[in-house]
Parts: sequence; C-alpha cells; structure tokens
Amino acid sequence: MSMKRSLLFWTVGMMAVVVPTAAIAAEKTKSEQAFDRLASLQGEWKGEEKGSKFNVIYTLTANGSALMEEFRPHSGPVMITMFTVDRDHLIATHYCSAKNQPHMVTSAITDVQKPLVFTLAGITGLKSPDDWHNTGLTVIQEDNDHSTQEWTYESKGKSGKTVFHFTRVRQGAS
Repeated sequence: MSMKRSLLFWTVGMMAVVVPTAAIAAEKTKSEQAFDRLASLQGEWKGEEKGSKFNVIYTLTANGSALMEEFRPHSGPVMITMFTVDRDHLIATHYCSAKNQPHMVTSAITDVQKPLVFTLAGITGLKSPDDWHNTGLTVIQEDNDHSTQEWTYESKGKSGKTVFHFTRVRQGAS
C-alpha cells in the first residue's frame, strides 16, 4: 500500500472517531448541562453564617464525574458533599459532622439555569429519626462569584433552615 493511500485511510479513520465524539459532546442532557454549571463552582470560596466563618473548596474528581465540596468551618469538623449526575437528575450525598449521610436528589432537570433543589431520598448512619439530619438543599448560583445554599434539616420532630452565602476567593481548574 502506498504512503499516500495509508495516510488517506488513517485520516478517514480518525475523522470517523472525531466526528461522533464531537456530536456526543454537543448533545449533553439537561442534567449533564446542570452538572457542568455546578462544576463551574470549582475553586475556593469563603462565607459567614450567623458570625461563623468558613471556607469552601470545590474540586472536580473521578474523571469529571463528581464535584466534591469541602465545607471547612474555622472551628469545627470538615464536611463533604459529593454531587453527581444520575440519568435525568443530580444527586448530592452529604457526609455530615452529625455522622450521618443524607442522599438527596433533584427532580428531572428541565431548566439548567434554575436553582438546583435537592430533596431527601434516603439517609445512612442515622441512629434515630429524632437525630439531627439534613433533609434538603437548594443551590443558587447568582453569578460567577456569588452563590447561596439553603439547607433544611430536622431534629427531634422540628424542622428548620440554614442559609449560607458564598463569595469566590480563587477560581479552580476547569
């Protein structure tokens, strides 16, 4: 086979690989688009809630399939929340300092620009239904440098809400 012909077959073969890959990337589901928007939080953030200061670090991990949030209060234990895509919705699993792990899920994503509303789907590590545990999370991305999280919780039959406001300190890797 001539060099020219080999080069032609190689070029056609590579086009067959590149074109479908580009088409797949362009056809992301709404949940994948919402996850990409959430992943834009990568980097370091700071905040304050009722006088308590904290830092938050977002890192994309697991070959881009999970966004890890490290919530680091200036005093107190670190907590982690992992965000992932599951078919047409997003999942958030929170590893809480209360030593339980609420698994929360959004409804099917229809508008990637709307706040992400996660509701409790199940929980592990809960010793008693009366123990303190998170029951929901709403993530509101105001702009590239400001976001808000509204966490709902239950304890001893009573429910409440805690609101955290974040400001970006440093952009993360994309």
